[in-house]
Amino acid sequence: MSFEWPWQYNFPPFFTLQPNADTRQKQLAAWCSLALSYCRHQKLYTLDVMEAQESPVFNNKKIERKLSMETIQVVFEELRKKGNLEWLDKNKSRCLVMWRRPEEWGKLIYQWVSNNGMTNSVFTLYELSNGDDTEGEEFHCLEEWMLLRSLQALQTQGKAEIITIDDGKGVKFF
Repeated sequence: MSFEWPWQYNFPPFFTLQPNADTRQKQLAAWCSLALSYCRHQKLYTLDVMEAQESPVFNNKKIERKLSMETIQVVFEELRKKGNLEWLDKNKSRCLVMWRRPEEWGKLIYQWVSNNGMTNSVFTLYELSNGDDTEGEEFHCLEEWMLLRSLQALQTQGKAEIITIDDGKGVKFF
């Protein structure tokens, strides 16, 4: 399935940060939505800021326009304020992208556990994110850092407990 670009993506002024405050807010909201949708479609969880400018999401080769590094930083800061992005370093060169928050992932995982009658079951993290049983689920192939955060959210709600199994981690659902 190919990614569906919003209409603004082929509108050259979209790639220039607008001076009017109201227009700029709408533009930033559209960029945030586009970045999250693209990351979700591509299942991207980490981004490198230097590579971002050459990524199709910020570089429309068809109309020969790309977002400046400064504007990409503004978009990323907006995503950070909304809780969809976390910096991995002080230089702000790499970031985690959360197109779905840990609590939302936790809810999806717990729904799957409940719907399949697997409460009071123990899973390794690998089984949960890469096992045959979860193939076809949205959380299949979820990166471990996000899986752990999701399970921590469930643990806070009393629906799961993260446990140590042999060399790795696992989870028991209640």
